[in-house]
Amino acid sequence: MKKYILIFLIPFMGKSLLSQEKVRHFHDSIGFAKHDWQMDSIFARIDSIDKIENERISKAVINPHDDYKYAGGLYAKTLSGIKADKIILVGVAHRARNFELADKIIFGSFDSWEGPYGKLKVSALRNEIISKLKKESYVVHDSMMQLEHSLEAILPFLQHQNPETEIVPLLIPYMKFEDMKALAAELAEEFSEIIKEQHLKYGEDIAVVISNDAIHYGSEDWGGSNLAPFGTDSIGNEKAHQKDLQIIDESLRGKLSNDKIKIFNEYTVEADDYKAYKWTWCGRYSVPFGLLLANDLNKILNGKDLTGEFIDYRSSIKNKHIQVEDLGMGVTAPAKQTHWVAYLGMGYQ
Repeated sequence: MKKYILIFLIPFMGKSLLSQEKVRHFHDSIGFAKHDWQMDSIFARIDSIDKIENERISKAVINPHDDYKYAGGLYAKTLSGIKADKIILVGVAHRARNFELADKIIFGSFDSWEGPYGKLKVSALRNEIISKLKKESYVVHDSMMQLEHSLEAILPFLQHQNPETEIVPLLIPYMKFEDMKALAAELAEEFSEIIKEQHLKYGEDIAVVISNDAIHYGSEDWGGSNLAPFGTDSIGNEKAHQKDLQIIDESLRGKLSNDKIKIFNEYTVEADDYKAYKWTWCGRYSVPFGLLLANDLNKILNGKDLTGEFIDYRSSIKNKHIQVEDLGMGVTAPAKQTHWVAYLGMGYQ
């Protein structure tokens, strides 16, 4: 007797299971807003001076990714300069070591990301740019992208100010500066061709947002490490703040150049081991790579270097905190004299 097998395709949300949308889900629901009402409340509680709309259009920004309680106001103040609806997100790969990732740009394959106001679409530019890059220049790694918080922190603010935001998320793991220059130049060349073909305007239609937290400082709660070379009394902590400001002045403000961006790299990464911290900014790779990319794009498209404008510098022990506990939120780390993090907002035109 012949046997027959019947195969049924079960529809799911109007699609077969084989074509189901791939969504990057929330990872941190403590420090960041997961629901629309949480985000609305956070924004309402931010000081009015941080919500004054920036009339200048930023082609790129450096923005924090720490808990909203500590840094929410600086998110709003910095991202108000972003007017584009297509955002190249350059993030930190905090857990790159877990997956032995280094020396390549990290992409994901998600179709969208969860946001407090619904899903944020991953732009079709992501797949287009991947198809143009050299195979040895990148890796697609969803597990790394799912665990990384440095981009999901920024999305609720972008979505709050523009519900039509589309994103091109990428992460930068351990990387030598010369490799950053080469990969950023390759990425800028391919993006510029797409921008020209689609008649997009840099700043108005597409922009770069670089995720970063500045100095991580203190003698406690750093996994057994002492990250306080100046000590943790008021004098030592102020010296750490002042060193951050020196780094910002020397390498991130004013007219950009590869040499200037390299100064930042030399401050933050050990010369004889590019995987080791010298000064503990977690954006020690995302910041220089993001700036190289943003500046190369501007040189190709507009024939000149970007200029960096200082927006603000804050830290979890120097600035007013936002009340979040009644919203079901909280903090992922303490803020005290022996454990704190600093934040930077920069805009580039």
